[in-house]
Amino acid sequence: MEISAKKIVLCTGIRTPIGHLAKSLAEFSPEDLMGNVIRELVKKAKLDPEHVDGVIVGWVGQGSHAPNIARIAALKAGRLPEKSHSLTIQANCVSGMESICCAARHIVLGEGDLYIAGGTESMSTFPYAIRGPRSARALRSLENLKKEWATLWDHPEIAITDTMEEGLTDPIKKLNMAATAEVCAQMFGISRQEQDRYAHESFRRCEEAEEKGFYKSHVMPVMSQGQEVLDTDEYVGLRKNLIKKPEMFEKAPTLFNSEGFTIKDFYEKFGQFISGKTYAPGDEATVTLFNSCARSDGAAALIVTHEEMAKDLGLEILGELKSWAYYGINPAHMGIAPAFATQTALDRAHLKFSDLDQVELHEAFAATCLSIFKVGKEKFGHEWRKLWDAERVNPHGGTIPLGHPLAATGTRIVLNLLYALKENPSGRFGLATACAAGGLGGAILVEKM
Repeated sequence: MEISAKKIVLCTGIRTPIGHLAKSLAEFSPEDLMGNVIRELVKKAKLDPEHVDGVIVGWVGQGSHAPNIARIAALKAGRLPEKSHSLTIQANCVSGMESICCAARHIVLGEGDLYIAGGTESMSTFPYAIRGPRSARALRSLENLKKEWATLWDHPEIAITDTMEEGLTDPIKKLNMAATAEVCAQMFGISRQEQDRYAHESFRRCEEAEEKGFYKSHVMPVMSQGQEVLDTDEYVGLRKNLIKKPEMFEKAPTLFNSEGFTIKDFYEKFGQFISGKTYAPGDEATVTLFNSCARSDGAAALIVTHEEMAKDLGLEILGELKSWAYYGINPAHMGIAPAFATQTALDRAHLKFSDLDQVELHEAFAATCLSIFKVGKEKFGHEWRKLWDAERVNPHGGTIPLGHPLAATGTRIVLNLLYALKENPSGRFGLATACAAGGLGGAILVEKM
């Protein structure tokens, strides 16, 4: 195997609009969403499919109905050569970033010249699961299962679970993703008011970007039987009143302060993770539905190749992949991992944070973004807040208004970055960074060519 020093470039990208949970895209499988994106990407790039050496796709909600979804989607797209390789990645919410980096590794190692990389997710079709050993009589066959259906709840060996809630809960630290955001908010003193202001501004920017046509550069309509199902991101449209009436943010109940579970109870259950702070009377819960990202459906992809191949094929080069990094921290502090991954990626590219012209930050929660602003400044001297105020971080809105189709989000933020750099005449270096369940952070650095 011959290692290459070829310059890795990112070319034309496309994505579906992001559908809100159980709404417009709920009937589409993740493989169909991805297959449609691949087909439209090839068409948009005017790419001869025979040049595609492989398809690499991130998918969080992996199921047996589409084993190796990259291969299923590639075949469903109907235009790629059967010989092309296919690989599916599960790295939680950085899966759609890792697919891009994985494609780059394949090219550097000489395994191929051009890959389609992306991510797909249909949270609307996450199944309910019956878990237990097949040694249990009720689970020995589908026939047995049907016979004992009414008594499954009574079997101590059998559990019926919602895979969406299960998948959004860390199995090591035993807290869900919203709880990790509240942990960060309490640790770093991020008030609910700050989070609401951040979320409102992200919604405002997103609506403005939609109105100006920014997303039309790389968002395709989803069709079914010749009819258009969805052509713009759904959640921001459903929440237009939040933009016009920011006082509505105050009406959303906090997730961890109710009669049944108060913020004091939160400290008793998760206080071990809230470093440097204990509960005090007057402490308030902060995380709400409106300052958190929405559960969603969607798919996204782009072309990864080397400069020579891109020029030979006449592809639009959006940026050079300068470096990337993944960094793990305590899963309970999941949301601040991007601060650490960012510094590692900058070191590898021999760049400084001040060199960045555009930044795309995954907004899992306003609490985690604002915590990154503090941690990045304190630990590394990164001026996140200044870039946010100057609208150089998420200038077109982020995950909170757009929605979060898990594995697709990593690719989505890279597309946001590349197309924002394209329209910025003075932009050169850009960063896309995201957190992921398990305490992972990912960062990708690009340079506009």
